[in-house]
Amino acid sequence: MALLLGVLVATTGFTVLTGATDTARLEVTGGVDRAAGAAAYQVLIRPKGTRTKLEDERQKVRPNSLSGIYGGITMDQVRQIAGTEGVDVAAPIAMVGYANQTRVASVDVTALVDRSLDRQLIRIDPTYLADHGLSSAKGRAQYVYVTKHPLVWPKILGASTARVEFSDGSVRRGGDLCGDTLPVLEDGKPVCTWLDQTESGLMNDLQGVVVTPYQLMPDGRFQHGMEGENADQVLTGDTATAPMSWHIPMLLAAIDPAAEARLVGLDGAVTAGHYLGPADRVERKYPPLNEPFLPVLTVEQPYPDNAVSIGLSRVSLSAPPPGDTPDAALAALETMTGPKLGTRSVQPQAQKLGGGQLLQPFMRTGGVDYTENPDGSLAAVPVDSDPDAWRTPNFFGLRLPWQIYDTSYRSIDQGSALGNTEIVGLYDPGKVQAFDPLSKVPMETYQAPTATGGDRRTQDLLGGGALLPSGNPAGYLATPPTLLTSLDLLDQLYETLGLSTARADPVSAVRVRVAGVHGFDDAARERVRVVAERIAAATGLDVDITYGSSPEPQAVDVSAGQFGRPALRLSELWTRKGVAAAIVSAVDRKSVVLFVLVLVVCALFLANAVAAGVRDRRTELATLTALGWPARRVFAVVLGEVAAIGLVAGAGTMLLAAPLGWLLDVRVPWERGLLAVPMALLLALLAGLAPALSAARARPAKGLRPVALRPRRAGRPRGPIGLGLRNLLRVPGRTLLGACALAIGITAATLLGAITFAFHGAIVGTLLGDAVSLQVRSVDTIAVAATVLLGALAVADVLYLNIRDRSAELATLRATGWTAGALGRLVAAEGFGIGVLGGLLGAGAGLGGAAWLVGTVTTGLIWTAVAALAAGALVATVAAIVPALLLQRLPTARLLAEE
Repeated sequence: MALLLGVLVATTGFTVLTGATDTARLEVTGGVDRAAGAAAYQVLIRPKGTRTKLEDERQKVRPNSLSGIYGGITMDQVRQIAGTEGVDVAAPIAMVGYANQTRVASVDVTALVDRSLDRQLIRIDPTYLADHGLSSAKGRAQYVYVTKHPLVWPKILGASTARVEFSDGSVRRGGDLCGDTLPVLEDGKPVCTWLDQTESGLMNDLQGVVVTPYQLMPDGRFQHGMEGENADQVLTGDTATAPMSWHIPMLLAAIDPAAEARLVGLDGAVTAGHYLGPADRVERKYPPLNEPFLPVLTVEQPYPDNAVSIGLSRVSLSAPPPGDTPDAALAALETMTGPKLGTRSVQPQAQKLGGGQLLQPFMRTGGVDYTENPDGSLAAVPVDSDPDAWRTPNFFGLRLPWQIYDTSYRSIDQGSALGNTEIVGLYDPGKVQAFDPLSKVPMETYQAPTATGGDRRTQDLLGGGALLPSGNPAGYLATPPTLLTSLDLLDQLYETLGLSTARADPVSAVRVRVAGVHGFDDAARERVRVVAERIAAATGLDVDITYGSSPEPQAVDVSAGQFGRPALRLSELWTRKGVAAAIVSAVDRKSVVLFVLVLVVCALFLANAVAAGVRDRRTELATLTALGWPARRVFAVVLGEVAAIGLVAGAGTMLLAAPLGWLLDVRVPWERGLLAVPMALLLALLAGLAPALSAARARPAKGLRPVALRPRRAGRPRGPIGLGLRNLLRVPGRTLLGACALAIGITAATLLGAITFAFHGAIVGTLLGDAVSLQVRSVDTIAVAATVLLGALAVADVLYLNIRDRSAELATLRATGWTAGALGRLVAAEGFGIGVLGGLLGAGAGLGGAAWLVGTVTTGLIWTAVAALAAGALVATVAAIVPALLLQRLPTARLLAEE
């Protein structure tokens, strides 16, 4: 009965556990199915030659790759792609180029004005920040001049050496007033409002000074005049403010509005104004300017990580700021300092409908090159980038972004000026259709690239946050498109400007969604492959299958910047192609490993049970041999009985597996239930082979010998624990069998962590890989726990057999005064010894296997192995409880009488 129950439990557990393993595989495939089916598109098409050697070698698509691609695909090729059989949506995008956008903020200094002073100067010292505050640069001070004396305003705009009329009727020569800058007049003396205007076309954000004058009225309000034709008018208000401005690059891209709406629902992300449509046209506006205006959508807030921190101070003046010459005025202003009044963080004004952007200067930047480090990480290669390429010849009035002088990783080329834009709609990138982040594909049109810290130092420098694009268009992280227009409108603009040749191959990439792909299976994979193959054959373009892809962390080193940012190790999410298929394959291999581990531990358990049955009948078998039975007949008797028990147990498993699987929510197919019968028979025969051979070879006299051997050196053990550990040496084969059974479970438990490491390594730490690990971990844990449990049962079986074989010895110890507690400690010591031995074997094997999977022995792996060793000792000691309880039921008197 014990052997029957052993085979029944082992085969039933084996059948159900392999069913659980298959269930895990199906769940993993389902997880991949859901993630891959939720991707925005399945095929990415780029111009021929734009896929780098690095991408080919690593089977990845680098982020921000499109921002450095300006054309290469013709509109005929786009139409060819869209007309390919099996294509549901073909969404082209054309990167056009960068232009400056002036970011304007208003600094309210009303509360800082000392109303008791006759004249005063509020000094604003800006510090420009980027790269999570790691890059900073101090700009020139700006000023708000407040006086109680009347101010007079000029009536013309701009610098001039001609006669300048003021609002009080006086006339001055422009060249005599602050150089080439128009001042206001106070008591007939000029107060310069903008110095160095002649150099404005060569300035950047860190240069240039603006003085904003206000007259403090007797009623406490502030009066600010208006220049030009409205100089006779004045503005009176309750606040005094100063303008603060800086510049960031804006990338213009052209899309197919209809295709984009179908692909990502861009039309539903518009928050103000309207979506691009047929009614939008390129028009020449605002005579005499009469330049073409391009309708665009723009984001509510641009992406770059730029901020301005200002320090505020106040200076009391006895006379107006000097205005004799620009240089003298500026030198005098910069020496004027006063008590600090605090600091503020300045936020730019939000984008507004109807506003526009002058597409001049108009730049294009290249891509990033990398070198490979020995550890597999990458290093971005800095390039010499000429900031003057950002200037348009003979065009003044626009400053350069201050970060144009920072470390560059992209080349800068100057393009043709494209006039102006007109904002017809605002959109929120966060409202673009969301897709499963586990199957994320390059979507830089709507998402700013981010890079987190790739090591502890960088994480600390970034404050646990992410690095975002800065104001340097040639920086490592490129700004995604912030201005979107239609390809048709861009065509109209080119024609209006007489640049029709620029429309030969404007498209940078085409994203293709394949029809009929709703999950991840063989049919869908083949459908995507066929479409990609047709497109590649028809167009000759670079085609990447992003179906089944997932983001994968890639370590990238970037060198130190010119404004204080130290060298960083970043972790970027590159798109790993074909991750879904690789994960399915990896999970299949893991299922095979679990299958083998369960099979081996079951075989060991059964072998011990069959051996116990043979040992129980050793006297009987020895007698049969003495009576003349040949060895083959003894072998057949033992193996035949085991085979019969295996058949009965297999039939029981066939009946129990399905109901048990239903209770455990594990699918056990009926085919596997039928296989339980030959499986149980085979296991029983394999387990009984060695004991049957041993019985056939045994001599008659051997059946009368005790099973437990005496140790070679008896010694004098101290107490129950010492005696229990020595007893293990008396049955070395049995001890080793129990330790091996337990070791398999400990090995499986140790490898459970290693499998997770493998998903972060070979499957390469993708987000999709992590999710699959999480989904299968519960099933893995059940399988490993069952393996450990079977090992613990084998240990308990060994201890029980030890007690039974030495029952007379134990009865003698009890008769001589040993207490039940002492006998229990003796059995527990034997279990502890087996546990330590099994733990050492299992933890060592698990550590070796984990190191092989990970490629190195880490501190975490060592601690996992130590924990597994401790768990093995604990499990075996707990397994000794039942044999220890059975020990209390030994009939002492009868055993002594028989002895």
